[in-house]
Amino acid sequence: MSKQRASAEREVMKSNVTYKARQFNLSGLNGISDKTLEMHFKLYEGYVEQTNLLNEKIAEFLKDGKVDQDETPAYSEITRRLGFEYNGMVLHEYYFDNLKRTGGGDPDRTSSFVKAAEASFGSYEIWKADFVGIGKMRGVGWAMCDQDPVNGRLSNHWITLHEIGSVAGFTPILVMDVWEHAFLLDYKPAERPKYIEAFFSNIDWTSVEARLQHPKGEPAKASRR
Repeated sequence: MSKQRASAEREVMKSNVTYKARQFNLSGLNGISDKTLEMHFKLYEGYVEQTNLLNEKIAEFLKDGKVDQDETPAYSEITRRLGFEYNGMVLHEYYFDNLKRTGGGDPDRTSSFVKAAEASFGSYEIWKADFVGIGKMRGVGWAMCDQDPVNGRLSNHWITLHEIGSVAGFTPILVMDVWEHAFLLDYKPAERPKYIEAFFSNIDWTSVEARLQHPKGEPAKASRR
């Protein structure tokens, strides 16, 4: 084996990170049943499993330090699929992390999040109306409040599936799953607004605020992982 090939294989091995599904203690949420959570956790674990599987397949393609022409179609399909599975894993971790039992509903009026919402939208109420409006949009996906790391401004976005609609470089601050699996055992599809109300009653605003960036762009104490 040549030194070049051996080096390439070592690099592939180092980059082939194995992710482990995290555990979340969220039983007893308001308006989101334990049965829904059990199903949701299993779905999340599936994204973790698929992320690891696809990374292994990509590593196999790269074991000789290149992608051969006849491998390109399969390699391309797997790589595109990885974006869906990986983001499915990551977004669910954000989602579960910004929930807790006995959540506070709306945040304290003097909180950093409210101040950021006021600076970005004029008022917390306008920010919330925009976020909820996005959550009620037709189709499956995610409603996400992001922060621009350059100027600290908050903005709300619709994420189609998992990987389409995210703004490059922005920091997720609040993430709401609006795929029907997030609420279908508790609410009819047309009752999504009731699920959104339940979501807000379970928000862990301490976790949300920990994701906010300081004015100079320095990260807050907590991070996703």
